Order: sequence, then C-alpha cells, then structure tokens
Amino acid sequence: MKMKRLLGVVCALSMGVLALPAVAQTAGPPPAAKVLRYAFNAAETGFDPAQLSDLYSRIITAHIFESPLAYDHLARPLKLKPSTAVAMPEVSDDFRTFVFRIKPGIYFTDDPAFNGKKRELVAEDYVYSLKRVYDPKLKSPGAAVLEDEGIIGLQALREDAIENNKPFDYDRPVEGLKALDRYALQVTLRESRPRHLYTWASGDIYGAVAREVVEAYGDKIMDHPVGTGPFRLVDWRRSSRIVLERNPTYRAEFYDAQPNDDDAEGQALLQRLRGRRLPMLDRVEVSIIEQSQPRWLSFMNGEHDFLQGLPDEFVDQAVPAGKVAPHLAKKGVQAFRVPGADVTLTVFNMENPVVGGYTPEKVALRRAMVLGTDIEREIRLARRGQAIPAQSIMPPMTSGYRPDLSTEMSDHNLARAKALLDMYGYVDRDGDGWREMPDGQPLLLERATQSHQASRQLDELWKKSMDALGLRASLKVAQWPENLKSVRAGNFMIWAVGSLAASPDGQGALERAYGPSTGKGNIARFRLPAFDKVYEDMKMVPDGPERQALFDEATKLLVAYAPYRMGVHRILTDLAYPWVVGYRRPPFWLDWWQYVDIEATARETSK
Repeated sequence: MKMKRLLGVVCALSMGVLALPAVAQTAGPPPAAKVLRYAFNAAETGFDPAQLSDLYSRIITAHIFESPLAYDHLARPLKLKPSTAVAMPEVSDDFRTFVFRIKPGIYFTDDPAFNGKKRELVAEDYVYSLKRVYDPKLKSPGAAVLEDEGIIGLQALREDAIENNKPFDYDRPVEGLKALDRYALQVTLRESRPRHLYTWASGDIYGAVAREVVEAYGDKIMDHPVGTGPFRLVDWRRSSRIVLERNPTYRAEFYDAQPNDDDAEGQALLQRLRGRRLPMLDRVEVSIIEQSQPRWLSFMNGEHDFLQGLPDEFVDQAVPAGKVAPHLAKKGVQAFRVPGADVTLTVFNMENPVVGGYTPEKVALRRAMVLGTDIEREIRLARRGQAIPAQSIMPPMTSGYRPDLSTEMSDHNLARAKALLDMYGYVDRDGDGWREMPDGQPLLLERATQSHQASRQLDELWKKSMDALGLRASLKVAQWPENLKSVRAGNFMIWAVGSLAASPDGQGALERAYGPSTGKGNIARFRLPAFDKVYEDMKMVPDGPERQALFDEATKLLVAYAPYRMGVHRILTDLAYPWVVGYRRPPFWLDWWQYVDIEATARETSK
C-alpha cells in the first residue's frame, strides 16, 4: 500500500483590499502536515481485532475499527457516549435485551475488496464481527470474555463447529444477536448483565469488520485492517514502523465532551478544541523501539513529538520530584503524570510440573517466591518510585479495587519464605547451595523475559531474590510477541507482564484466573472451581457491598493459591513537546489520536 502524504488544501491568493497584478499572483506554500511521531516499547502482532490480546496491536486497531459506543474523552468519572450508534441503546429493565441503532451514512475505508463501491456500515457487520470471535479457527483471546456476557446462541454455534469438525457457520441465525433491519442491532443475554454496555465500547477487539474484506484476504487478514474509524493503515514494516493517515472517508465528527465542572484541565481542553473536526491529525508515525535509552533519545533529539510511558530510569532526569526538569521546561515540554489503571504480574504456569499445581508443596513454592520478592526495593531501585505496591489483581479506578486493602502480596519476609520451603521439602540435599525438589530432583526456575533495559533491571532484582532463597533461576530471552505466543500456548514456566484495565469493571481483571478463559485471558492457566463460582456469581450482582464482598473473596483465593504474584500499580508519566495539543491519557480505552492536534508551524519554528 503506497503512502500518500496529506498536505491539506493549497489555496490560491485571492483579491484583497489591495489588488496585485496578475503576474505577481503565486500560490502560497501548503500548510505543513500534522504528523504525530512517537514509539511503542514493544512490537505489534497484527491488526485483526478478533485475534488480538496485546496492547500495542490494539492501540492501532482502536483507531481503525469502531464499536457502537465509546468513552467520553474528557469525562471523569467515566461516561459512555454513542459512537457509530445514533444514541445510547434501548435497555430492558432486566438488563438482558439491548437495541442499538447504527447511524446511516458511515462507510468503511475504500478497499479493493469492495470492487470500487462505497461500503456502508450496517447492523449485520456487528453480527458478523462478534461471530468471528467465536470461530474456533481464530482461537480468539476475546472469546471467553464475550461468552461471560452470555449472548444467546453464539456458544452453541461454536460448539457445533467443533463437535462436527466443520467450518463455522456465519450464516446461521442466533437468537441473541440479530440485525432487526439495516441499522438496528438487537442483543439478548441469557442472564442479567448490568455492565454489558462496556462490551460495546471496545472497538479495538469488538469493532466492526466487513465480511468481504475478511474473505478477500483470508489468512492474511492480520495485515489488512479495514474499518470505519478516523485512521487507516498506509505502511507497516513488522516490528519496526507503523504509519496511519487520516481516513479520507471518515464522517463529519466534531470535538465535544462533558468534563466535570470542577475539572479545570478538562474544561480548558474543551474550550480550546470544541467544534474542531476530527481527526485533527493528518498522520501518525509509530516506531518500535524496545530499548528505553534510544526511545528516550529519540524524544530528546526531537525525532518524536511524544513519549508515552517515560522509562523509569529517566524519571530523575525528566521529572525530578514530579516536576518537569528545567532543561525540558525551557523547551516547553509538558508532563502528564497519572496513576495507571494497571497491575504488573509475575505469571506462574499452573500446568508446569515445577511451579504449577494445587497440592500444598506446589502452593508453598509459589508463596515462598512471593514472600521472597522485595516489591518496595523494586519500586525504589528499578521503578524510581513510580509505582505503589499491588494488594490484589484489580487495578485502580476499577470496581473491586480497595486502596485500604493489605495482603501478603506486598509482604517481604525472607525468613518465612525459607521456612515454607524447608517445611515442604525444598531443601539443599547435595550441598551445592541450591534447593532441590521435594523428591530430590533438580529444581531450576526459568523466567521468560525480553531484552530491553527495563526488563533487565527487573530480571536482575528477581534473580537476586531467588538466589537469596536458594532457588536456582535462569532467564529465557525473546521478543515480546514471541513470549506472548508461547505463554498463550502454555509453553513457559514464569513470565512477567503488565495488565491494563479495559473497562471500569474490575471483573475483567479476575478473568485472568477464570478457568474457561485458560489460554486466553487466563494466561496462568489457573483452574479452581471455587474461584470460578465467585466469578460467575458476580456477573449478575449490581455494584455495591454484595459485589465487593465477592471481589474480596476472589482476592483471598488468588493470594492463597498464588497463580500470579501481583506486583505494582504503576504511576505513568508521558511527555510531549508544546506543539502537541489536547493530550489526556485515557484510563481504559485506547483511542486518543483523533482528539489531539499538532501545531506544525510551532514545531518547524523550534528547529
């Protein structure tokens, strides 16, 4: 696909108060293109919503594909609003039936799959797109989460394909997902789901795709995203560079939002940008730079306009004591520092013969590793103070999160950890300084990791902690997409990863331990009937004390069995040059490019 630079409209000089001779009339220079340049710190995997789970690919798809609903960019607390829907849906009193009406006149980006015709978005596109999540061939990471919502008939369609070893039947109607007419979409659930609407604000994984495009590109669909959103993919060099441009067929959408009256920052952004046509950018250029130092230098040298996620090792240089350093302030650099709706996890493969299992000695090994890891030291040395200890798997700003909670996850007790290992037979039998398994077999821990500096620092601290316990440990280094693929297949022992909330509902985090989601969201492959029951019970319970009690019970089970070591909730700092206008980090959703502007003239002047 050829890149085509959008340079805006070149206007000829018109007659003014003082007319110039015709021979002197020349065209002025075209306005500078508004290009946002920044980097991801890990590589993407592809751009088919139904096949994605990684953050970096989903950032791209969030700007290409759309759901009926979206989050208000400035509203805090969070608020849903119509996106491709005409208005908020009609919802039955029992929260089981939802009717969305799609706006007429929304079109997919032009693509050869449409044979030169304009292709309008219709309700049937959402029916098809959600059916794809259930297609066994795709092994969609989003299938378990969607099945939790209980859309009637989709799971039966999936099971029919599996049991009869036949292709998934996309043309077979299902009761719970119907196009009532060209633009009306009806969703019917098995049970009450008071928070179901969050599902329909996830364009990155549940956005509308066109059947013609999927069938045209077949197994190459990960390379050919075609959506209705504000941007389109124009260049992709795998694990190196991703370029998107303004979607020329994007409908007329204008900047508007509803920040709280006491939200000074939100109100200022609204006043500055209200009424601007979206997107304001012409182009977004994303580089993949896994190493933190070159990513930092690319920003410092002006090669990038924006640095999302300031590497911890540069915190003291950039924002000492939480304020922009003088050398950056002189350049007008802006800092955006917010608590992240995330949690870092050390993942133990519950099917691994060394660290997995539910018997007392297996639980003791994992809990000893938890107690032997000094999280406060990690925050101080590796994270430069840019985090707080996590007590549970629920991220801040989600339901179920309790800032007053204290659990074993934040404890560092080396003596207790060693005592647990001794008690359950993990002792050094041959005098080489390393503990063996209870049956006398060698014990070697293997942690999958990446090669970049941030991972190396964390890996060094982890290995020192294991050394102090007398546990021999090694590191297996690979690129992030390769590790993700291995983890999803269950081919790993231990991995460290960050988990970002996708909605305000903390139950999404608990899906990490839900048995039916094994190999998808449940990367620890944890299966515990008692936990699954708690998870299923809370689906139907409205937010309140009863549901919080279920969150607390789920936390107790996760702390007790330790399929994950919950690490920290990060404090996130983003940096931007002064010509980046309108940025505000979204807590859960991933699309924000359309809401920012680049003052290209100011950028050129600064050079």
